[in-house]
Amino acid sequence: MKSKVTYEGTEKGRRGLSDSGGAPEPRIRVPDAVRALIRKLEDEGFETWAVGGAVRDALQGIRAGAGDWDLATRATPGQVRRLFGRRTVRLGEEYGTIGVFGSDEVLYEVTTFRHDVITYGRKARVAFAQTLDEDLARRDFTVNAMAWHPRHRELRDLHGGREDLQDRVLRAVGSPRERFREDYLRVLRGLRFAGALDMRIDPATWDGLVEAVPGLSRLSMERVREELQKVLAGPHPSRSLVLYQRSGALARILPELREGVSPEALATVDVLDRGDWLLRMAALLLFGMKPGDATPGRVAGLLTRLRFSNADAERIGAAARGGLAPAAGIAADPFARRRWVADIARSGPSGVEDMLRIWRAVARAAPTCTDTDKVDRVAAGIRGDRAAGIPTSVGDLPVAGRDLVAQGWLPGPGIGAALRSLLEAVWEDPALNDRATLLQKVAAMKPARPPR
Repeated sequence: MKSKVTYEGTEKGRRGLSDSGGAPEPRIRVPDAVRALIRKLEDEGFETWAVGGAVRDALQGIRAGAGDWDLATRATPGQVRRLFGRRTVRLGEEYGTIGVFGSDEVLYEVTTFRHDVITYGRKARVAFAQTLDEDLARRDFTVNAMAWHPRHRELRDLHGGREDLQDRVLRAVGSPRERFREDYLRVLRGLRFAGALDMRIDPATWDGLVEAVPGLSRLSMERVREELQKVLAGPHPSRSLVLYQRSGALARILPELREGVSPEALATVDVLDRGDWLLRMAALLLFGMKPGDATPGRVAGLLTRLRFSNADAERIGAAARGGLAPAAGIAADPFARRRWVADIARSGPSGVEDMLRIWRAVARAAPTCTDTDKVDRVAAGIRGDRAAGIPTSVGDLPVAGRDLVAQGWLPGPGIGAALRSLLEAVWEDPALNDRATLLQKVAAMKPARPPR
C-alpha cells in the first residue's frame, strides 16, 4: 500500500508565499521532464521538491538549463533505483544521490533528504533525514536553501533566501562559522556566488568566511581548480577575483601570484572571451606573477599542483610565454617575427592565436601595458606570411633531408643544421622559398662527404 505524501510547511508555504516576508506568489517554470519525475516519486508516496540553483535562478527570471534542476526526496537511493530501474546512474549513492534520466534524456540528480552527522571541513558524513526542512537547514547560503514544489506551487523558504535574493545579500544559513567549518569549499563557493550574482556579503557571513580561509589548504586541489574554473568561465570574473584577494583566499590557493590581481588584470580577464577560461587563467598568471617568474617551468609547476590536465597546462603555458605585449622587435622586424612564430608554434597549434587574443585584450583593458597598433602590426604580418606560404619549420620547406643526401650529405645532425640555415634564409628573404633556388643554395654548401 502506498503511503500518503504529507507536507509540513507553514501556512505561508502552503499558499505559495515565501516564509521570509509575504512576497507574491513566484512564477517558476519547471521542465516537463522534471515534473514527471516528481509526479512518479510522489505517486509512490515519496515527497519530492526541486531545489538548489535552478530555483534561485528562476526567482531572478533566469531560465535554468534542463540539467541544472536537482531534486530532493524522501525516497532512499535504493528506492529511487528500484522505481526508475535502468534509467538510473549511481552518482554518489553513499551521499544519497542517484542520477535519473528524464523523459528528455537529460540526467537529473535526485538526492535523499539529508542532514550532517560529522563534518571534516572537506566533506561531511551525512545521514538521511525525514523532512525537507532538515535538508534545507544543512545548505550553505540562504539563496540556495529554497525549494519549489511545482505540483502545489509552493515555495519553501524558511531562511529568508528570497528576500536576500531581492536585496542582493549573500548570507549563510544559520551560523556562518559552523557552515564554513563544515566544508571549507563553501568559502570559494561564497566568493563565486557573490561575484556571479553581484551580491554583497552579509558582514557576519564575511567574518566567518575570512576566518575559514586557512582551512582551504585542507581541500583537494581538484576541488579548488573546479571552483576557479567556474569563476573564470563566468561573465564577470573580476567581481569574484576581487573578493578572492580581499579575503585572503587568493594568496592561500595561488601563492605564486605575488603581485595579486591588479585593476589591469581584472579588466583584461573580463575582456577576454568568457567561453575560454584557460586563456583567462593565462592572463591572470601573466599579471599576477612577478616579472621573470612566469617561466614555462614555474607555470607548469603551478598548474600541475592544481591538477590541470596535461593538455590544458600546455596551452596555458604556451599562451603565457608571450607575455603581456609583443616583445621588442617583433612588430618592426619581419625576421624576428617569423622566428618568434616558429618558436611558439612548436608549443601547440593555438599558441600564436592565443597570444594575439591576450595582447588585444590587454591593449583594450590596460593600454599602458601595450597598444593596439603594435598588436595589429604583428597580427597583420603573421597573416601576410601565412598568405605567402612562408614556412614556420623545416618541414614546411620545399626541400627535405633526402635532397641533401642525394647531393652527398651524410645523414645526421649536419643535415638538420643545413635545413635550419635554409629556413632562416627564407625568413630573411621570402623570395628564396622556391625548390630550385634552395637546391642551388644546397649545392653551394660544403657537403658532409664528397658525392660518389
